[in-house]
Amino acid sequence: MAGMALYSAAAFAQHIAPGSRSADLAVRLAALLLLAWACWRRRSLTGWIFLGMIAGLELGIDAPHAALASRFLSDIFLRLIRLIVAPLILGTLITGIAGHADGRAVGRLGLKSLVYFEILTTIALLIGLAAIDLDHAGAGLDVTHTHALQASTIASAPALSWQQFLVHIFPDNIAAAIARNDILEIAVFAILFGLALGRLSEARRAPLLRVAESLTDAMFVFTNYVMYYAPVGVGAALAYTVAQSGVGVMFSLGKLVLTLYVALLVFVLGGMLPAALLARIPVRRFLRAVAEPATIAFATSTSEAALPRAMEAMEAFGVPRGIVAFVIPTGYAFNMAGSALYLSIASIFTAQAAGIHMTFGRQMLMLAVLMLVSKGVAGVARAGLVLLLATASMFGLPTAPILIILGVDAIMDMGRTVINVTGNCLACAVVAQWEGQFQQQASAPETIAALHS
Repeated sequence: MAGMALYSAAAFAQHIAPGSRSADLAVRLAALLLLAWACWRRRSLTGWIFLGMIAGLELGIDAPHAALASRFLSDIFLRLIRLIVAPLILGTLITGIAGHADGRAVGRLGLKSLVYFEILTTIALLIGLAAIDLDHAGAGLDVTHTHALQASTIASAPALSWQQFLVHIFPDNIAAAIARNDILEIAVFAILFGLALGRLSEARRAPLLRVAESLTDAMFVFTNYVMYYAPVGVGAALAYTVAQSGVGVMFSLGKLVLTLYVALLVFVLGGMLPAALLARIPVRRFLRAVAEPATIAFATSTSEAALPRAMEAMEAFGVPRGIVAFVIPTGYAFNMAGSALYLSIASIFTAQAAGIHMTFGRQMLMLAVLMLVSKGVAGVARAGLVLLLATASMFGLPTAPILIILGVDAIMDMGRTVINVTGNCLACAVVAQWEGQFQQQASAPETIAALHS
C-alpha cells in the first residue's frame, strides 16, 4: 500500500507541478521497487498483476517504441490461455454433470434447484448486458486501428439462421472441435458425455470419472502455472495499448469497474431480493446469517474459501443439512450469477473497445454461449479470463482489451464473488422453502452467535 500511495502521489505531483522529468521518473521507479518488494513479501499474484499493470503503463508513456515492441510477450500469454480452454471445459463439465447425475439430481430437489439457478443466472446476464449497453464503458478504449480487419470481418459476416446455429452447436468430430477450440461444440459434447456417464453403474462410471477428475485437477494446476506469467502478459498488453491509444485507457477501466458494481447492486435489488420475498425468506435474518461467509468471499475473492462457513450458516439459519449438502455444492457449478453478470459486461466491453457493433440478436447468442460454457469452472483461478478469451475467439473479437481487463480483475472479482456466495446461500433457503422444510425458528440469535464464536 505504501508503494501504491507513493506512485500515485508522484504521478499526481507530475501533473499539477511539472518539474524535473528525471526526478519524477526516479520517484516512480522507487515506488515500483517498493511495490515489488511488498508483492514478494506477500506472495500475492494479484499484487504482481497490479505491479505489471503499473509497469506497463509507465513503459507505454515513457518508452512507446519499446512498448510497441513488447507485444510478443502478451501474445505468448494469449496462446497459453487458449491452450487451457478445451481440456478445462471438457474436464470440468464432464465431472460436474456425471458427479450430479444420480437419483438426487434428477429428482424433485435437483429439478427445483436447477430451475432456480438458470432463472437467476439469466437475470444476471441480462442486467449485465443492459448495464454495459447503457454505459458504453468500452467506447473510450480505442483499439479499432489495431483490429480493423477483425471489425470488418464481423461486419461483413453473414448472420446464421437459427437452424444453422442449432446444427453448428452439435459436433460431428470432437477432435476437430478441440483443434478449432470451438467451445460451444466442446461444451455440448461434454454435457452429453457427462449425462451418459452418469447413467452407468458406479463400477463402470468410476474409472472414466476418475480420469475426468484427474484431467480437471491437472488443468487447475496448469492454469496456476500459466497465471504466474500473467503480470508480464498484462503489463505488455497495457504498455502496447497505452503506446497506441494513450492513458485514456485507465478512464475506460474505471468506468468498467463502476458499471460492474452498479449492475451487481441492481441484480441484488431486482433479482435476489424479489426471489427472497416471493419465497418468504426473512431477509434481515438471512443477511445476518450470510454476513461472515460474504465477508470471507470479499476478502479472499474465492468462493471456495467461504464454502464451509456458508454451509454452517445455512444450517443454523434453518435449512436442513441434506438440502444444504446438495444445493450449495451444486450451485458452485451452476449458479455463479455474479460471474455470469461479469462475463456479459466484459464480453460486450471487448466489442465496444474494438468499435464492433453487435446486434441485439448476436448479443443474445453470446449470452447463451456464456451461460452454457460457464458451468463447472467456478473453482478455476481467473476462470473469467479463460472463458472471455474463448468466447472472443468464437465471435471474432479482439483479445487485447481482455488482457487489459485483467489489470482490474481483482477489484471486480471481490464484488462478483460476494454475489456468487450470497446467491448460493439464498438458493439453499429458497429451495428449502419450496420443499416445505425451512425451519423458521431454527436460527435463533443464540444459535447464530454460537456459529460466529
